[in-house]
Amino acid sequence: MKILVAIKRVVDFNVRVQVKPDGSGVATDGVKMSINPFDEIAIEEALRIKEAGKADEIVVVTIGVNDAQQQLRTALAMGADRAILVESESEIQSLKAAHSLLHIVEKEQPGLVIMGKQAIDDDNNQTPQMLATLWKRPQATFVSKLEINEDKALATREIDAGLETIEIKLPALVSTDLRLNEPRFVKLPDIMKAKRKPLDVINIDETVTGFDDKELNIENYESPQPRQKGVMVESVDELVAALKEKGLV
Repeated sequence: MKILVAIKRVVDFNVRVQVKPDGSGVATDGVKMSINPFDEIAIEEALRIKEAGKADEIVVVTIGVNDAQQQLRTALAMGADRAILVESESEIQSLKAAHSLLHIVEKEQPGLVIMGKQAIDDDNNQTPQMLATLWKRPQATFVSKLEINEDKALATREIDAGLETIEIKLPALVSTDLRLNEPRFVKLPDIMKAKRKPLDVINIDETVTGFDDKELNIENYESPQPRQKGVMVESVDELVAALKEKGLV
């Protein structure tokens, strides 16, 4: 079985995000970029499935600028076999990303697609569901435990009421939650080996032929308002009075 893992290049989660002075976007010049944390979990799960003898090949794919090859090389250093960069100089929104990934899925014919449930830059949580729908295959989202049994997968997923376990028939798509696993550290020898692994680059226009590119237009970015200083009160009556003064009760 072949596993396809889709990843995204994002600002590292340890970096304090800054909005550009003109409000046109997020400042990324000189900022550390990394693999989206949920996608690292997806890579780790694919590696564990392969190490258990239930997969033969892991292909990792991303959509982004040419510099995203760095994140693909990191995935290869973790243990993926091949990488594909769908090159795009502009920001890609969820639906277009799903259409582009569908092209790769149809070409590669994987038995399982694994993605992070969402990216930490936009938090949309849309692309996995859209891709599964376009692919017309079963999906299991927010998965915290995954078992592969021949042509089926048993997925434990987190829902509002607790945990839900579902069985899906492969090929299928799975999106990962934080509690699925702990990604491994990349070792220096593996980084050197990753430089020799195949990495193909294709233009996004080759993957979205016929796509009606009507997407959201983001007009402005703003930083969150600074958190206001707290106010100490001496009694419940004083608290109620302060809330009434602000029109909150």
